[in-house]
Amino acid sequence: MPNKPGNLPGKLKEKIAALRKRMEQLKEIEALVQAAPDKQISLTDPDARSMATSGKGTGIVGYNVQTAVDAQHHLIVAHEVTNVGNDRGQLATMAKQAQAAMGRQELEVVADRGYYKGEEILACHTAVYVYWTTACSGCPIKAKCTTGKERRIKRWEHETVLDTMQQRLDAAPEKMEVRRQTAEHPFGTIKAWMGSTHFLTKTLPKVSTEMSLHVLAYNLKRVMKVLGVVPLKEAMQA
Repeated sequence: MPNKPGNLPGKLKEKIAALRKRMEQLKEIEALVQAAPDKQISLTDPDARSMATSGKGTGIVGYNVQTAVDAQHHLIVAHEVTNVGNDRGQLATMAKQAQAAMGRQELEVVADRGYYKGEEILACHTAVYVYWTTACSGCPIKAKCTTGKERRIKRWEHETVLDTMQQRLDAAPEKMEVRRQTAEHPFGTIKAWMGSTHFLTKTLPKVSTEMSLHVLAYNLKRVMKVLGVVPLKEAMQA
């Protein structure tokens, strides 16, 4: 005869009890996920988030490392670790950091399609380009405009910015090939040194520190390759 609910074998009762307990735990986790601003929670690392990957419908929980690399020597001039799962909002931030690090008034920035976002491209134009004219002194309304010798204007081109950017890219299609050789070189080298494994630390501040040490080691070895050990020591002691 089939067992009645009250006559279930002991092991089956334990399994059912364990499943019910697990369901309660999952309900608690679901409540935490729904309460999180980005609807994500990592039980391994509280700061880690799902990262977009090239695989269809796949992803990995971790961090997004951004770098800006100079095309001549392949040195990492700026870097940042984020837990944002895509690159669309990172272009202007990294471009400004690279601009400050290199002390450049104008900077040519090349990124792949993952960074394509109109607002970010516009922000790059605003940060990198400043326009001024020497005709201010003869302007009849100069006193209403500026008290300085001349006025410098940051120009917002709005809808024409994207067209201008595309025209530049169409005129120099080899730039994307240079970008791949430039940006991927440091990443490939550092990953090889790491053994193609994950970061050893957890939480955003610690992972950022770990990445900074990798970048420091990479840049030091790269400068040794470009300049040599003795010139590097002399530059550091100067």
